[in-house]
Amino acid sequence: MASLKDIRAQIASTKNTQQITKALKLVSASKLRKAQNNIVNMRPYALSLRRVISDVAVTQKVAHPLMGQRTEAAKNVLMVVLTSDRGLCGAFNTNINKFTEKYIKENKANLQKLDFIFIGRKGLEFFQKRNINPVESITGLDKDISYKLAADVAGKLLKYFLTGEYDEVRLVYNEFKSAISHTVVCETLLPINLGLSSFSDEINTAKFSKDLVFEPNAEKIVEELLVKHFDLQVYRSMSESVAAEHGARMTAMENASNNAKELINKLTLTYNKLRQEKITTELIEIVSGAEALK
Repeated sequence: MASLKDIRAQIASTKNTQQITKALKLVSASKLRKAQNNIVNMRPYALSLRRVISDVAVTQKVAHPLMGQRTEAAKNVLMVVLTSDRGLCGAFNTNINKFTEKYIKENKANLQKLDFIFIGRKGLEFFQKRNINPVESITGLDKDISYKLAADVAGKLLKYFLTGEYDEVRLVYNEFKSAISHTVVCETLLPINLGLSSFSDEINTAKFSKDLVFEPNAEKIVEELLVKHFDLQVYRSMSESVAAEHGARMTAMENASNNAKELINKLTLTYNKLRQEKITTELIEIVSGAEALK
């Protein structure tokens, strides 16, 4: 059984750990607020941009390689795996890595080529240990996230797709739901699926006029907007992942602080019991000695 000195040392160590976890929780909460505001402000713009592109394409019958519809299953796939650089965020990275590993096992036999780009150190290290080396890796997302970084990544992905090296680009990341919730999402980045236009959306009351004249031509407008849309989608995914990471770390640190509190209470109770037991034993020894002298 541990001595009173050992228990006191363990209580002091646990209290120090609790202070660290509380500080990390506050830092993550502050960063989460900023990241969440960024996502909320971005979503309406992304939705409006997608609808404008879709409406122009529908009215002007514009076709573009980025919007091409495949008639057969993809054979050459480039998968972008988005994780974090740091740990202490619960199952945030584990869920992504397990999902990607499962995807590899289920689909590799049906594909001619399956390559990876890892954004985040945790994903890179996990798959390098399994002898899976990426086409490219990017780290420092939590510190250097910006639209410029997203545009650079998007430009590389567009180049891979347009040259025909890959016929599908997929992205795996954690989508932010709330401070305590995020889900693993695997979406197809290329070819771009713009979804419904306002013409087929009965809920949308702001119809897009079919009589508009475009200057420059509709094809050039669609091409430029598609690139902007793709850059924005990559940036949005990165922002979602960073926000989800801060939320996961805040939750993990809160749980760690609560566990430390429970452990401190348990150790304190044990310490008091041992101390009282020792005092009682000494009193019994004193009384017994006094009785023996009579």
